[in-house]
Amino acid sequence: MTNQQDVVVSEMGIAAGAALPGPSPALLACRGAAAGAMSLRYLDLAAAAARSASGTWADAMRASSPTRSRAADEFTAWVRKHPSALGKFEQIASASKGKKVVMFLDYDGTLSPIVADPDAAYMSDAMRAAVRDVAKHFPTSIVSGRCRDKVRNFVALSELYYAGSHGMDIKGPSSNPESVLCQPASEFLPVMDEVYKALVEKTKSTPGAKVEHNKFCLSVHFRCVDEKRWNGLAEQVKAVTKDYPKLKLTHGRKVLEIRPSIMWDKGKALEFLLESLGFANRSDVLPVYIGDDRTDEDAFKVLRKRGQGIGILVSKCPKETNASYSLQDPGEVMDFLLRLVDWKRKSSAAPMVRPRV
Repeated sequence: MTNQQDVVVSEMGIAAGAALPGPSPALLACRGAAAGAMSLRYLDLAAAAARSASGTWADAMRASSPTRSRAADEFTAWVRKHPSALGKFEQIASASKGKKVVMFLDYDGTLSPIVADPDAAYMSDAMRAAVRDVAKHFPTSIVSGRCRDKVRNFVALSELYYAGSHGMDIKGPSSNPESVLCQPASEFLPVMDEVYKALVEKTKSTPGAKVEHNKFCLSVHFRCVDEKRWNGLAEQVKAVTKDYPKLKLTHGRKVLEIRPSIMWDKGKALEFLLESLGFANRSDVLPVYIGDDRTDEDAFKVLRKRGQGIGILVSKCPKETNASYSLQDPGEVMDFLLRLVDWKRKSSAAPMVRPRV
């Protein structure tokens, strides 16, 4: 892990260099989370509430992984509350004037479509080009539940920051190979390997189930599992995790996830990256976070609490969210990114109007 001296932001976005001496508050928070990893636990309130209200894990899994479209009028009402970021682009552009935009992007369901095989979730060349253009104009980070190395291979852009395992594994641009910024759950690595093997063995009797090792997070995908078997799969996973009280079981979009019970999530990763890049506590910075899953809500909540930033949820179905705007799919995400780059280019090229003397 490096300290604040290894991190600085260039005019083009992100680079490695010298900054203010001493560890940043965000880095201290990362170290604090690591030091207290074996004792800090927190409840997954959304999952607990869903299970309490519905009685089964399967009901909670359905809530975060809708398989049927909602009524058109319900979606219309939801979009009225969370308008399209494309339809309201001028409003977003107006809020961005005179501010340093900092981009945070989820991967699955945001930059790439949700597919049956998680290992085949490739982003298109057009999307990669759009993200590359965004990174030329704005500091850009990928924040994913995936293993950092895996999502880095999917995106294949060296100029970005990557926060894998829901922000528990953060690294800077590959131009600085030593720039691992934060790994607050490093002491959990041996147990994660152990639980992964147990999960593979336990779930092999469920057709379509796939266990993915994402370093500090284990993902049990049920994208290809018959819905009637969802509750049985959840019981298999719980049978493994009950022997590991320092891990927590949560659910997302067609996935069950096992993570260390530490006070760290995508929201903490966002705060850490803003601090590390020198953008914390600045009124001229506008973080923009785009994501599609329940785990992205932690980042949306941070932006809403700060009263500074824009959260955009990617969804075709109405969902409870702390995001301000919405986009329907990765295609609309790409359109939004292209418009953002075009706006930046035009605003940068616009001639300065001098006041009359």
